[in-house]
Amino acid sequence: MITTPLAERTRIVLFGLRNAGKSSLMNAIFEKEVAIVSDQPGTTTDPVTRAYELIGAGPVAFTDTAGLDDEGPLGSLRIERAKKALAQADIALLVTPLTRPPHPLEDRLLEEVRRRGIPYLVAASFADQAPDPRKEAWLASLPHVRVASPSREGIRTLTSRLVHLVASLAPEPTPLEGLVREGDLLVLVVPIDLAAPKGRLILPQVETLRDALDRDCAALVVKERELSLFFPRLPRRPRFVVTDSQAFHKVAADIPADQPLTSFSILFARKKGDLARYVRGLAALTAFPEGKRVLVVEACSHHRQPDDIATVKIPRLFHQLVDPAVPFDHARELPEDLSPYGLVIHCGGCMVTRRAVLARLDRLAEAGVPVTNYGLFLAWAHGLLPRALEPFPYEYELYCTEVGGGVETRI
Repeated sequence: MITTPLAERTRIVLFGLRNAGKSSLMNAIFEKEVAIVSDQPGTTTDPVTRAYELIGAGPVAFTDTAGLDDEGPLGSLRIERAKKALAQADIALLVTPLTRPPHPLEDRLLEEVRRRGIPYLVAASFADQAPDPRKEAWLASLPHVRVASPSREGIRTLTSRLVHLVASLAPEPTPLEGLVREGDLLVLVVPIDLAAPKGRLILPQVETLRDALDRDCAALVVKERELSLFFPRLPRRPRFVVTDSQAFHKVAADIPADQPLTSFSILFARKKGDLARYVRGLAALTAFPEGKRVLVVEACSHHRQPDDIATVKIPRLFHQLVDPAVPFDHARELPEDLSPYGLVIHCGGCMVTRRAVLARLDRLAEAGVPVTNYGLFLAWAHGLLPRALEPFPYEYELYCTEVGGGVETRI
C-alpha cells in the first residue's frame, strides 16, 4: 500500500446551492479539472471525491456535491446523496456566490452543520465580480474567505485556513493506541482464504502491523493453520493475539486459555466507532424483541464468497443461538426507516471515515436501535467474551457488569 486510503483521509465536503461555484473551486484547489463545470444548473449529480495532499495538513479528500436546492425527482435524489456526504464531513466548506443575496437554505445548512458539530468555513465565490451588499453583511459574522476560481484569487488563503481546521480536529485513534508499549510482542493471525485479496493483506491487517512497527513493537504474522506450530516457539508471551474474527474459534483452541486475545474487527470497532456502544448492543442477543428484524451493515463493496460473513455466517450463527425465525436484511447504508429492526450488526468500518460510522451510531441511538459489531458478535457466538475484550479494561468491565457475561461455550 503506497497511498493513504480514503477512509484514513480528512474529508472536506463542498456544499451549497446550484451554480455557487463548488466544482470550479475544487478545480482551482487541485489546479486541474477534477470536476465538470458548466453554467447549466445541476451539472454535478453524484458526489465526486478526490484525494489530495494538503501541505501542512497531510492526506485529505475533497468531495464536491450537488446543489442542495436541486429540483425535480432526480434533484431530490441528488440532494439526499449530498446530505449523506455532508453527514460524513470532517470539515464542511460552504460555497456561496458573493454576487447573490443570502438564501434561507444557506442559513439552514449552516445550522445543520453546527448541530452536527462539524467545523466549517465559508468560501465566498465570484470575488472578482461586484458583491451583493446583503451577502457582505451576512458574511461579516461568519468565518469566510473570498475566492475567484478562474484567477485562483484567495485559494492560498483558503487552503491555509483549511490547514488550521484540519489541525484542530481530534485525531482518529490508531488500532493499537493505548494498548501496547515499546518492545511488546504481538501475534497477528491472518487467514489466507478465498476471500483474501490476491497478493496483499486487507486494510485492518496492514494498519495494525504498521501501527505495531511505529510503536517499536515486534509482530509475528502467521496464518491460522500454522499458529499451533509457531506459538510454542515464541521467546516470550505476546502482549496479545489479534485474529481475523472468522478464525476466533480455531485460534482460541491453539493458544493458552490465559493468553489475551482479540480481533482486527474489535480493534477497528474502537478505532472507527464506539466500542462501548457496541458492547452494550450485545444485550439484545439475550432478549431479542419479538417481531423485529436484524440489519447487517457492511460499508464496502466486494465479491461475495459462498460462505460470506455478512450474508451467511452471521445469520447462520444468529439463527442457531438466538432465534431461527428472525429475518435478516443487508445494506451498505442505514435505511430511512429503522423501526423494523431489533439489532444492527455493523462491520469494522475500515473503508469509511470515523465520522461516517459515528453518524450512523448516532442515528441508531436516536431511533433506539441497539448496534454491535461483527467481531463482537462472533466472539459472543464462540463463547469468547469477555476474553476478547481483555485488552480493553473499560469495555471488559462493562460487558461483565451490564451485559452479563462470563465465558460461555456456545458452539
